[in-house]
Amino acid sequence: MSNVRHVLVLPDRDAAEEVAEELGDRFGVTEEPQLVRDALAGEDDAEDAQWLVVVEDPSGRLDSLALDAFAAEYEGWLETP
Repeated sequence: MSNVRHVLVLPDRDAAEEVAEELGDRFGVTEEPQLVRDALAGEDDAEDAQWLVVVEDPSGRLDSLALDAFAAEYEGWLETP
């Protein structure tokens, strides 16, 4: 089975950090999610950056619908591959 990677897109760093912390409690994610600042194309203003929470899912057990709903609680979404 190939390693699955889920990418949650969040509106700001605070939301991304909260989501990263909550993933362990909500979904039993054991590997530390990676936070990535994603500046929108052509935007110089750091306030317009989205934050990505990258979750490795080696066993492919995380439910993408549940992850999308979880991200939506923070005004974010699950990026579809």
